[in-house]
Amino acid sequence: MTFDPETTTFLIAGPVRIHPRVLRAMATPSLNHRGDYFHSVVAEIRELLPVMFGAKGHQVVLTGSGSAGLEAMYSSLVPRDRRALVLSNGNFGERGDQIVRRYCPNVTTVSAPWGRALPAEAVRAELAKGDIGAVCVVHNETSVGFANDLAALVPAIRASGALFLVDGISAVAGIPEPIDAWGIDAVVAGSQKGLAAPAGLAMVHLSDRALAALHPGTFYLDLAAHVKSLEKNDTPWTPAVPLFLALREALLLLKQEGLGARLARTHRLADATRAAVAALGLELFPDPAFASDTVTAVKNPTGMGDPELRKVLEKEYNVLVQGGQGAQTGKIFRIGHMGIADWPDLLVTFAALERVLARAGRAPARGASLAAILERMP
Repeated sequence: MTFDPETTTFLIAGPVRIHPRVLRAMATPSLNHRGDYFHSVVAEIRELLPVMFGAKGHQVVLTGSGSAGLEAMYSSLVPRDRRALVLSNGNFGERGDQIVRRYCPNVTTVSAPWGRALPAEAVRAELAKGDIGAVCVVHNETSVGFANDLAALVPAIRASGALFLVDGISAVAGIPEPIDAWGIDAVVAGSQKGLAAPAGLAMVHLSDRALAALHPGTFYLDLAAHVKSLEKNDTPWTPAVPLFLALREALLLLKQEGLGARLARTHRLADATRAAVAALGLELFPDPAFASDTVTAVKNPTGMGDPELRKVLEKEYNVLVQGGQGAQTGKIFRIGHMGIADWPDLLVTFAALERVLARAGRAPARGASLAAILERMP
């Protein structure tokens, strides 16, 4: 079978499958991005963003990927006269650390092996020293399918007075992230993850405290400039107009489904995926207690790498799942189940995966993974 992007079963860790309504929105003829119609689009997006974040506040849309959102957040908020504390246990934690170090001369990193829990006592010990200006952490580490337990760190972060800056790129609209309850000061979301919009936009939520703390960072990604423009339903620089139109449509779809319903569906899909993985005798890569609801990371069976597993799924069954990153390249594969992913996607993916494993003599029982999924379908 030849890979066909229009008919593929698409379950990578992002970007995710896009609804036809969202795709059609991008086909609108060129618009004047300083005209009344586009301003009305931005106004509608502003009204819809609290639906996605689950909180009101100061929210902006940046033309740029999630990493651009992180650079905007860290360059505009990480203090230069106090320490920044970076928490890292995956590829994106390491990326965040690299960005923070571009803008803060005094950075302390508390890390854990990829896929393992952050050392909470070490984090609390650093916060207790009293000189931390910002805590920077990834909520959901897609590189290893791991959701960090931020709630356990909230009391110590609050007591320290530090700004709480969160990479929520694959968490927002994918796993519960109670911004107000946790006292998060800034969080970055990516358009191509739980929201199921095209890649290329980053959304940033700011608390009142974060808004007051903004300082000049990069020119293009200066959050203060974006906040000021958005108050007038405008953008400081030329935006990616088709992506804004797609964003509006994706936000409308989320509003129709409801944030709670999307989170619940994503959780059910994740639970079924983990059960199906276990039914095939495969092993999760991260600590199962912290397994992500948006992406499941699975260890490759012994002797099977990408050519024997993922590439066969793609070439013979038109099913796309994602491989590992960094040191885990060729050692794990990742199944994304966020955004508008649904039960037929899982059934097709695991039917194909069972066939690949059976041909390699690795499938324990025909239909075992499908039965596990069917037991959990509503």
